[in-house]
Amino acid sequence: MRQKIVYFDLMRCVAAVAVVVIHVLGPYREQLGIIADSSWFTAISFNSFSRWAVPVFIMITGALMLSDTREFNFGYYVRRRLGKVLVPFLVWSVFYAALSGLSASGYTFAMAWETLRAMPFHETYYHLGFFYYFIPLYFVVPFLNYYVRKTDRGGVIGLTCVWLVLTTLFLFKIDGFWSHELILYSGYLLLGYGLFCYQWPPLKSLLVLGIAGLLLTDYMVVSNSFSAGEYTVGRWLSYKTLNTALIAAMVFAVCRHLGEHLSPIWLERTAFMSRYSLGIYLLHPIFLWPIREYDLYFAHPLIMIPFWTLICTALALLASWILAKNTKTAWLVP
Repeated sequence: MRQKIVYFDLMRCVAAVAVVVIHVLGPYREQLGIIADSSWFTAISFNSFSRWAVPVFIMITGALMLSDTREFNFGYYVRRRLGKVLVPFLVWSVFYAALSGLSASGYTFAMAWETLRAMPFHETYYHLGFFYYFIPLYFVVPFLNYYVRKTDRGGVIGLTCVWLVLTTLFLFKIDGFWSHELILYSGYLLLGYGLFCYQWPPLKSLLVLGIAGLLLTDYMVVSNSFSAGEYTVGRWLSYKTLNTALIAAMVFAVCRHLGEHLSPIWLERTAFMSRYSLGIYLLHPIFLWPIREYDLYFAHPLIMIPFWTLICTALALLASWILAKNTKTAWLVP
């Protein structure tokens, strides 16, 4: 058994909460000119400051799986790694396809059926898109694992820098073969490994770059949207761009620093929530559905976004814990 790395628990917790934030604020995005500018700006700032969540999950995977020095076993890998995520994803995709037909006005079977038919090509619910680019990364991991074993610190940093250049090209819409999402998402595996094994880039540098990235991202999204008179983001909120990569790296490094100084009681709490972080990711839209469907946003976004994030996260955590307690349903929240 590998030794548990406690600060990864903190990373999973904050990333899970940030994902819920992104989905809670969703209805605000298209309300520029409909609600007060200050309310819209607040919601979009929450959005801009939360885009690192999905990359952090990928970076944790890279840190753990690329640093695994055990001999590669294909059967074990498929069964314990890929299968552990793929099977629950398929089941939840069917469930959410069924949910997609439900609205405040009733149930539309045709919509649910069309959503299910499109499942091989498109997510059945908004939060499941993550798995369409995360699962293919399992086929990249063995190759990157081989690479990091055969190279040194310089080789890892060098390839990571090449990837950062590609994310920069993608940000500014200079497209080519490097724009393929498998290439751009794979780099997060290597970035997570570099931060984990070499603490590169260093925390002090990442604080400057990450905070600058947060502020620049928010400024570009808000200013471009106001100029266009509608919500527009370019690629500034993409998961595959330099600004997001630097912000995600900063969050990773900060969590590492803070996680190493947590008190025993907080270590216990974060470990509990971390255990069900994937469950929170999978289940929170169930509890968010009535909030969005019935527009239960009755106060300023500065209040509503944290309020509903807390409620949905807590309910999803509770539901995940209940499912995990039963051996017949535990596999649904691995």
